[in-house]
Amino acid sequence: MAGEAGNTDRLLRATQLVQCSPPKDHTSAAAVTEWVSLKGYGHCTFYILTGAWAAGTAAVTLNEAPLVSGVGTQALAFNNMFTNDAAPTSPLLVETAVASDTFNVDTALSTYVIEVDASELTEGFDCLNCAIASPGANTDLYTLFAVLSEPRYSPAVGSQVSSVMD
Repeated sequence: MAGEAGNTDRLLRATQLVQCSPPKDHTSAAAVTEWVSLKGYGHCTFYILTGAWAAGTAAVTLNEAPLVSGVGTQALAFNNMFTNDAAPTSPLLVETAVASDTFNVDTALSTYVIEVDASELTEGFDCLNCAIASPGANTDLYTLFAVLSEPRYSPAVGSQVSSVMD
């Protein structure tokens, strides 16, 4: 039954949520996003949720690094993302190809999702972040969070491997 400790316990053991950029107006400012470490996880899913969107376009890219400080950063290639951008009132996400490892966030009330397996990172790199450029001088609202899954260990709830430490 939903809400019972057993069901919540399984969900909490299987994932870790990381707030990468809080919900706010990003007018004329790029998002400063948290780095996440995949040392303890096999998969990361980034979610970008938009609110009101005036008219800007904010380019989205992925980066990888050997440390959560971002030292030694390099671009991380990716080929697709999922979105309901064409029909923001639809809950269905459609797989969409990206060009040159980037795409634009540009529609109100939309969801954009990027899936990354730990095996896609370069040898010696286990940290990544999702960078979102400035949407320009427009009132454009969004948030970015990551869900880490496929834990490499099975600890008790509340003692999972940290996603923001090396």
